[in-house]
Amino acid sequence: MVVPELLDSDAGTPREVEQSIVDLRMFNRAFGGVRTVASLLRRIADKRQLKELSWVDVAGSEGFVTIAAEKALVQSRIKLFSVVLDRASTHMNGATPAVCGDALALPFRDNSFDVVGSSLFLHHLEPEEALRFAAEGLRVARHALIIHDLVRHPWHLALSYLGFPLYRSRITRHDAPASVRRAYTEDEVREMLTRIVEPANLEIQRFYLYRMGVIVWKQPSMI
Repeated sequence: MVVPELLDSDAGTPREVEQSIVDLRMFNRAFGGVRTVASLLRRIADKRQLKELSWVDVAGSEGFVTIAAEKALVQSRIKLFSVVLDRASTHMNGATPAVCGDALALPFRDNSFDVVGSSLFLHHLEPEEALRFAAEGLRVARHALIIHDLVRHPWHLALSYLGFPLYRSRITRHDAPASVRRAYTEDEVREMLTRIVEPANLEIQRFYLYRMGVIVWKQPSMI
């Protein structure tokens, strides 16, 4: 049975929602989220020989990962031009350009950005929804779709419970283990995405503390 995550519907007080977003910042800063996203973007810039990248961070909430990735890539002399898309204006803080919209029907024209990406979003989607998101991402991207997400693993689930003393919000104490239970394995993601792209256009890498980084390269036939 799929257990809904509370933050998806802001099922809490404004203070609990705010503190849960603070918890997400901590996860991404301390447990490899920013590092994973920056690494994926750097890989695309290097392979396509680009010094500037435009990208849309789907379900990017307040834009913490977006802003942190911009700062990380400065060290590699890569300029990142970012837009955050999220379904809820309550998750945004105005620190970066943002658009309210549906991840499964992105409100952008074909080939609008160099990269379309998401961070800790894929596990919120059922397989058919994930494929719709991937197809939309590839439609909007000129070069690639990137995905950063959790890896489902028993030890990861145990860590999510051990982290309870660190969590500020009741929402996080519910959502952290729910997220791990809902997450995919690398093999499941590979099997799913090869339904719409050739295996040669798919890269999946394991990162620190049960995180995966995925690059889906856009095929010439899609442009």
